[in-house]
Amino acid sequence: MQNFLDRMSQLYYEGTPAISDAEFDLLADKHNYTKVGYSVTDAVKHAYQMYSLQKCFDINDAPLPVEECIATPKLDGAAVSLLYCDGNLILALTRGDGLQGRDITDKMRQLVPTEINDTGLIQVTGEVVAPSSVPNSRNFASGSLGLNDLAEFKTRPLVFVAYDATPHQASNYACSLEILHKMGLNVVTRFEADAYPQDGIVYRMKSNMKYDALGHTSKHPRGAFALKE
Repeated sequence: MQNFLDRMSQLYYEGTPAISDAEFDLLADKHNYTKVGYSVTDAVKHAYQMYSLQKCFDINDAPLPVEECIATPKLDGAAVSLLYCDGNLILALTRGDGLQGRDITDKMRQLVPTEINDTGLIQVTGEVVAPSSVPNSRNFASGSLGLNDLAEFKTRPLVFVAYDATPHQASNYACSLEILHKMGLNVVTRFEADAYPQDGIVYRMKSNMKYDALGHTSKHPRGAFALKE
């Protein structure tokens, strides 16, 4: 079963899942499978680790005080990191195993600002999504990032939506995202998500100070969770 789930995890992160998210979660829970992501070839290291979210299936069992959190749609696409240095986009990576991913800078330059009003180093994380009207929209988004033909990629109806940045841009999560929005990026707190695939709701601490104080496990931030159906 370990090998089977390894393979299902790889297919998921490559954008060609063989089973549904619900089926995978059920099998993972039953067999105590906790591995996140997969190792990629020709990999490049993320400046900051990309974590997955711990899952919750009943709001009454929420691991955080919900009243201290902000709720946003959990978009279902392909997770990506953007690295800006002195305002210039220098690297974009797929999520991969969270520690390293595949270089997709040429593609992301078509979807996000190549220059922002910022000095220093900032890693923006978010989701590349395709409209729900596109068949198998999540697979479509993930598969598009693997295209070799940049001209073909440019024809795809894709959008990048940011949901965080490291280091924080403000003491408050919503304010941090508002700063990213003013830099020209789509952000999840402002994004009209109804026309795009979603697989739950993300709850995250409003205070970035409290979020940081809670820390991380090896895989998940303790200051956020995903409410899944």
